[in-house]
Amino acid sequence: MSAHEENCVFCKIIAGDIPSTKVYEDENCVAFFDISQVTKGHTLLIPKTHEENIFELQEETAAALMKNAPKIARALKEQFGSVGMNLVNNNGEAASQTVFHYHLHFIPRYGDDEIYSNWDQNQGDKLSTDDMQKIAAQLQTRLA
Repeated sequence: MSAHEENCVFCKIIAGDIPSTKVYEDENCVAFFDISQVTKGHTLLIPKTHEENIFELQEETAAALMKNAPKIARALKEQFGSVGMNLVNNNGEAASQTVFHYHLHFIPRYGDDEIYSNWDQNQGDKLSTDDMQKIAAQLQTRLA
């Protein structure tokens, strides 16, 4: 076990060294209630392998997680009667990641909770259509 894994709270949850309220588990992943409960039913889905963030996440790990995401979201919706769901993943300290083991937040929404501002109202860097097309072509080359 690496030093990262030894100090990782999520690795300790997987190992059973720290208690959690698990809602789902299979050979690849674990889902459990987030201790903070931003909204009722706030759940985390994590891989059993220690992969720090989306930049380190193996494609096979991502596939195993996303295979389970819809059924976890549906179960949360049915259990809590939410009317929406945010799936959130923070990657890196600059993006507010605080536990450096990949995790996906399922945040049930109830219509009037107002926990996030609308991202489309933020005034970030705007790209022209031409710039977007040039950058998209460069990204397509990187992804080929």
